[in-house]
Amino acid sequence: MSIWSRISEAIAALARGESLASVFDGLRTPPERSVAFTIAVIALGAKMAKADGQVTRDEVTAFREVFRIADKDEAEAAKVFNLARQDVAGYDLYAQRIASMFGPRSETLCDIMDGLFHIAMADGGYHPAEDAFLLEVAKIFGMDESRFRTLRARHVPDAVADPYAILGLTPGATYEEARAAWKAAVRECHPDRLAARGLPEEALGMAERRMIDLNRAWEEITAKRSRAGAPVA
Repeated sequence: MSIWSRISEAIAALARGESLASVFDGLRTPPERSVAFTIAVIALGAKMAKADGQVTRDEVTAFREVFRIADKDEAEAAKVFNLARQDVAGYDLYAQRIASMFGPRSETLCDIMDGLFHIAMADGGYHPAEDAFLLEVAKIFGMDESRFRTLRARHVPDAVADPYAILGLTPGATYEEARAAWKAAVRECHPDRLAARGLPEEALGMAERRMIDLNRAWEEITAKRSRAGAPVA
């Protein structure tokens, strides 16, 4: 059974009178955590796409990039996305239930924020309303400001991209600190760790993009060190 069929079954429980909280309570353990993760990104992503006042085709496409959707599952996935987009429940309710399910400082919450940033940037801009939306969700998730800035640095281009910020470091960090941060971040992107956190196979493309960003940042740091004549290892 595809994850989209399993999601449809979970959401169908709402039609039988169950609350959103009870549905999430039933999805706390593997493999159903992958269903919970996907519903979380669907629900918040649908509302994220409306945060700047409009839902663009690029943002819908970005959602499809976060989740690899097979042709046979397109109709099911579209139905789930549209249901979440039309839901009158506030995004804060979804965020609170998600935070409660995964617990404080969970890496899965960071994975969800990663997907939301990708959707926010799909139309090529970063609207203040989107920033406010993501900042509020991050607060509900219990994410500290430093972690939020690291995610934003990866997705939102500044005048000059800062590889240290992408690795969650300050520009004054040593080469050894940067290498340790890069290695730790790469380990967190390993498919086994992602699966343990509840990411479905359909969402691994998101982690692949994260790996590209991390490696690019590390390559830039090592290149600067090499140009300065310092040894690299």
